[in-house]
Amino acid sequence: MATINDNYLKLKAGYLFPEIARRVNAFAQANPDAKIIRLGIGDVTEPLPEACRTAMIKAVEDMGDRSSFKGYGPEQGYAWLREKIATHDFQARGAAIEADEIFISDGSKCDSGNILDIFGKNNIIAVTDPVYPVYVDTNVMAGNTGDANEKGEYGGLVYLPVTAENNFTAEIPSQKVDLIYLCFPNNPTGATATKEHLQAWVNYAKANGSIIFFDAAYEAFITDPTLPHSIFEIEGARDCAIEFRSFSKNAGFTGTRCALTVVPKTLTAKAADGTNVELWKLWNRRQSTKFNGVSYIIQRGAEAVYSEAGQSQIKALINFYLENAKIIREELTNAGFKVYGGVNAPYVWVQTPHGLSSWEFFDKLLETVNVVGTPGSGFGAAGEGYFRISAFNSRENVEEAMKRITAKFKV
Repeated sequence: MATINDNYLKLKAGYLFPEIARRVNAFAQANPDAKIIRLGIGDVTEPLPEACRTAMIKAVEDMGDRSSFKGYGPEQGYAWLREKIATHDFQARGAAIEADEIFISDGSKCDSGNILDIFGKNNIIAVTDPVYPVYVDTNVMAGNTGDANEKGEYGGLVYLPVTAENNFTAEIPSQKVDLIYLCFPNNPTGATATKEHLQAWVNYAKANGSIIFFDAAYEAFITDPTLPHSIFEIEGARDCAIEFRSFSKNAGFTGTRCALTVVPKTLTAKAADGTNVELWKLWNRRQSTKFNGVSYIIQRGAEAVYSEAGQSQIKALINFYLENAKIIREELTNAGFKVYGGVNAPYVWVQTPHGLSSWEFFDKLLETVNVVGTPGSGFGAAGEGYFRISAFNSRENVEEAMKRITAKFKV
C-alpha cells in the first residue's frame, strides 16, 4: 500500500487563514444580513495599475500573432524583466545584484517554501515568533522539525521572540543556527529594521556560516529614507543571504502571480563531504526541473511596473494603503489601544484589550461589529495577546471598520 509523508500529520489543525475563513463563513451563514468587513488576510483590493493592464493586453495580442507568439519561456524569467528589476530595485540602491542572479516566480510564498529543496535535513533553523506561518509549516512538511508542543512550538526550531520590549525585531541568537528567516517590513507586526540591525545579522551569519532567508515582500511600503529596502544594501550580504520579493502588494498582483528570488552567485553552503557548493547552481537546477516559469503575459505586466507611468501609479497605490494604515493606527490609538506598526508597513499590530486572548478578540470583533482581523497567536506563541489588522481594503471599509470598533471598544 502507498504511504504518505507523515510530516503532514504534525501540522496544527488548519492553516491560519483557512481557519479564519471557516469561522467567518460560519458566522455569515448564521447572520446573512451582517455586513462583514474583512481586514484579516493581506489581500489587496484596488485594481491593477493601468500601465500593467495595458502591457498585459498588448501581451495577449502578441500571443495572437505567429510572429510574436511565445510558448515556453525561460524558467528563470525573461531577461528584459530581470534586467529591469536588477537596475531599479537593487543597483539603484547600491546593491550589487546582477540580472542573472534574479529568478522570476509565481509567488514569494512559494519560493520561501521551495527554497528548502536545496538545503539538507541537518540544519538548525531559526524563526521569529510571531512569524509568517509559511516559514514554519513548510519546514514541518519537509521533515525539519519534531512535533508541536502545547504552545504550538515545533521541536527542532529555534524561536526568536519579537516583542514590544525589543521593538519587534529579533535579537541575535546566543547559539549557532544555520538558516535564519527574517521579514522586514515585518509580517505580522509591521516592524522595520535599520541598516545597523541588519548589519548585525549579516555579521552573525558570516561568522557562523549561516544563510539568511530575507523576505522583503513589503519593501515598497518603506518611506523612511534611512531604512534599507533590501538585505543586499548591507555589506557582506551577498555571502550569506537569499532575498524574496513580490509584485503582489506593491502592484496588486495577488491574483496574477509574479515574484522573484535573488540568489547571489557568490553564495555557498557545505556539501556532505565538506566542499563548498554554489547555491545559485542548485536553485537554477531546481527551478529548471520543477518550474516552467511565469507566463509571458504576466511578466510583461510586471515589466510595466518600471515604466514612468507604472512607477507613478504604484506610488499612488502604496500611498493609498499607507493612508489606510495611518487611519487604523490613529483611530485605535485615540480609542486607547496599544498600537504598533502601520508606519512603513501595511499592517497594524494591536494589543488585545481587557486581557482577551487573540482568538477571543477575533470572535468578539466578528460577532459585535462584524469586522475580521487576524489573531496574533496564529503567528506563534509570542503573538498571543495581539491582533493584526490589514490596511488592504477600500477607504470606505477602513473608515467604517474603525467607526464600528471605536464605538464599541474603549480601552
